[in-house]
Amino acid sequence: MDQDALDKQLLQAHADNDVPALICLYHEAANQAEQRQDHDAACFYLTHAFVFALEYGAPEADELNQKLFERGRAHRLEF
Repeated sequence: MDQDALDKQLLQAHADNDVPALICLYHEAANQAEQRQDHDAACFYLTHAFVFALEYGAPEADELNQKLFERGRAHRLEF
């Protein structure tokens, strides 16, 4: 998915308050940023995905926390 389409989907997911979509889309944005080797942007997107996952109680929170921990951006939490 190109960046413009991803941005539009993120905006729509925010407007719809679609938390599962937000988790998925922010995670996808992080993966794309990693591919571009833009590590700061990747961590920005991972943080957003992680916060939404925590708020929603989504199982993805553990994986997202692990990724942030590996990048030195979070403490490892136990779920």
